[in-house]
Amino acid sequence: MFVGREAELATLDRLYRKKGFQMVVIYGRRRVGKTTLIDRFVHGKPTLYFTAQQKSSLQNLALFSQAVYELFGIPSETGAFASWDAALRFVAQQAKQAPMPLIFVFDEFPYAAEADPALPSALQVAIDHEFKGTDATMILCGSNEGFMESDVLERKSPLYGRRTAQMKLRPLDYLDAARMIPKASTLDLVRYYATFGGTPYYVEQIDDERSYEENVADLLFDISGLLYEEPLMLLRQELREPALYNSILDALGTGATKPKEIAEKAGVDRASMSKYLRTLEGLGLVRKELPFGDNPLTSRKGLYKLADPLFSYWYRFVSASIGAIENGAGATIAATKASGSNLATYVGMQFEAISCQWVARQSAAGKLPFIATAFGKWWGSDPLGKCEADIDVIAACKEEGQLLAGECKWREEFDESAALATLERRAALIKGYDQVTYALFAKHPFSPSTRRKARERHDVLLVDADELYASA
Repeated sequence: MFVGREAELATLDRLYRKKGFQMVVIYGRRRVGKTTLIDRFVHGKPTLYFTAQQKSSLQNLALFSQAVYELFGIPSETGAFASWDAALRFVAQQAKQAPMPLIFVFDEFPYAAEADPALPSALQVAIDHEFKGTDATMILCGSNEGFMESDVLERKSPLYGRRTAQMKLRPLDYLDAARMIPKASTLDLVRYYATFGGTPYYVEQIDDERSYEENVADLLFDISGLLYEEPLMLLRQELREPALYNSILDALGTGATKPKEIAEKAGVDRASMSKYLRTLEGLGLVRKELPFGDNPLTSRKGLYKLADPLFSYWYRFVSASIGAIENGAGATIAATKASGSNLATYVGMQFEAISCQWVARQSAAGKLPFIATAFGKWWGSDPLGKCEADIDVIAACKEEGQLLAGECKWREEFDESAALATLERRAALIKGYDQVTYALFAKHPFSPSTRRKARERHDVLLVDADELYASA
């Protein structure tokens, strides 16, 4: 199912119709839907499609040569090109003679470039001296986000300045992910997003004719489940020391957030932790969060979190029980350790991410009192309450002095008035904003009295789970 990439597809089609050479950089973590987007775009168009492998430069060049020969009707017995320079020059010459604009897709570019560090320079020369005179569209694609940003897009790269567009594909947000499982109930949609996230490949595995519990047990707690070994397989595919990185992700999944704490839990040298975390950030598996408003250059309050819900779920519920699952107790583990209050607490944390995405969508659609330019969450000291405090959802426009502060409650019931009062007190701790909108996000509909008070005040938003998905 093709969902949520309509804007990117429209951009690719627009660039393809333009005169002159186009170079598009598409990147994003594995399984995020890069290939699906490219396949949809190139359908019915003349395309040279090459996917590099984790092999030597000589082997990748030989595979590339075969892809070129197949497209242009050259006998496969022809020997491989002598160099990347020669191969790229030949493709550009063919593009000049093509009756229709050629698309050249170089997928998993980091594999080929890491095997031959001179490849980006060879590609730069080919673009400047050969492809520039064509109407070809070149797509460089990769799953290693760190490599694509530093070795393709940054100023130090030989390819800097050659791109005409770039797309960092992220997982689908909660609403687009919901479009892939239309038969699920609203509460299950929240649980599904908290468990599988918005990575299209993961969501595609859900059978919405079955219950949430059945899907989770079959996909994640069964040794034959398609996603049972997904995190470990990705680590083995992308990293030289998968066991070490698995230990780090395990520490993060069980609540460690600071480098020292992560190192101690993972049994990893503290001095090397920053390097390992940067590598995981480059793969899109880990992110560093700062309290809203903190300077990223000076703040020492940064916390590291797992960036993908499926990895968060897996390292919280599956990883610690692998031995039992391997011995056939997966269904029992899913029904006990990954259910009830344990699951509700976990889903509550992911409910915050869903609520933040709702705010971002509302802002983009002009449905908030202001257009937000910054998003996040806040934590710090509450002097009045004499405790550590947090605000689950923040959206702001500093120039207009506008702030939205949100509190999320994934509970069967709670004191709505008290929650709003607490939110008002905490929002006052964020300085520099003179107009504040308060938002409460809840699992179930609010009481009539709370809704009446919100209508009278005009500065309170009340959003329950059904309203979050109202436009799905």
